Amino acid sequence: MSKLYFRHGAMNSGKSTALLQAAHNYEERGQAVLLAKPAIDTKGDTAILSRLGVDRHVDFLVTPELNLRNEFQRLSTVHRDKTGKRVACLLLDEAQFLTRDQVDQALEIAVLDDVPVLAFGIRTDFLTNGFPGSLRLLEIAHSLEELKTICRCGKKAMFNARKVNGEFVFDGAQVAIDGEEVTYESLCPSCYFREKTSS
Repeated sequence: MSKLYFRHGAMNSGKSTALLQAAHNYEERGQAVLLAKPAIDTKGDTAILSRLGVDRHVDFLVTPELNLRNEFQRLSTVHRDKTGKRVACLLLDEAQFLTRDQVDQALEIAVLDDVPVLAFGIRTDFLTNGFPGSLRLLEIAHSLEELKTICRCGKKAMFNARKVNGEFVFDGAQVAIDGEEVTYESLCPSCYFREKTSS
């Protein structure tokens, strides 16, 4: 039986780089992979972008109403018919934006279709609240792995603090509104609460 993996970390912990490396490792061994990301992630349009300058187009975008397993099976069949090769792995970027049902469907791909699913994402938003996709992954993934990054103070970063026009903000929608200059900084808990109490 294959497994569902959730590899999570604060922003700038190398999640997309790790995903692209995993794809390379499979393909270097002659195995096919499918890459997907939620359509809500407009960074890079239809590509997965790494801060190291590596990018790659996804095979499909996941909209909120999409049945992930059905789409995976459809594209796997198309790939097998064209190449004669079975898809060996499904790689999901920005998995926090998946719905709970889509995470359940990812588990079905791993267990019922016997294809490993590697999901990469952040656990919590800028208010330290869990994203629906991440919460479900934490509940049902076979394997959890934290990808680490450091805070500006040198400690392990856990939280993703939001800045609007260069100032830290601690209210607003879970997903940033288009049109504002929004950035994020990965902070340790101490620095996060220091910024929160001073704002």
